Amino acid sequence: MAQPLIEVERKFVPGPDTEERLQELGGTLEHQVTFRDSYYDTPELNLMRADYWLRQREGSGWELKYPGAAVVSGPHTEFMELTVEPAIVAQLCEVLGAEVLESGSVAAVLGPLGLQEVASFVTKRSAWKLVLSPAEEEPSITVDLDTADFGYFVGEVEALVHEKAEVPAALEKIHNLSSMLGVPAQETAPPKVMVYLQRFRPQDYQHLLEVYSPREKPQGTKSPDSSLG
Repeated sequence: MAQPLIEVERKFVPGPDTEERLQELGGTLEHQVTFRDSYYDTPELNLMRADYWLRQREGSGWELKYPGAAVVSGPHTEFMELTVEPAIVAQLCEVLGAEVLESGSVAAVLGPLGLQEVASFVTKRSAWKLVLSPAEEEPSITVDLDTADFGYFVGEVEALVHEKAEVPAALEKIHNLSSMLGVPAQETAPPKVMVYLQRFRPQDYQHLLEVYSPREKPQGTKSPDSSLG
């Protein structure tokens, strides 16, 4: 199976001066893009209830996120990220307890696995890149400022790494940058897909909340407000 990347990120509520602060810190606006995300699950939300999140992003293809073993606790998330379709299919079969399907296409196994679209929305994103330590190439830090078409605004500071050993360094940079952006130490913000479900599929949202302990609401690894962009 393809080796997944490890996504370390922290979501926050952007303020009116967030972009100005990014510019003052030497941030570069890399691009602005609009795309549609569609999430798939069984009618019983078996994937989401297990903290697995299958998404098709317009222009980017399929992605499956699921929690890795947290290296450091705190107001952030650490997720494994698969984008190679045969690896996604294999992981889906495993988590759903299904017979392994010999298919290299996610679209081809949606029907056999009983998966259907459960959320779909459009996001306008401003993607920023910052270099906090010029001597260090990795891990690079990005800041995405997202506005969903249902009126939700959320930011995320993110780093992608290949090994667990790289997580603490990435996390330190994420916390440092969050502090410089004026984000309160323990502030968290739910991802777009959870706000979508809360607003438009409240029964499904409540079913997800039933799975997770009150201690872990509303955000964190093994939480319905997981690391989902």
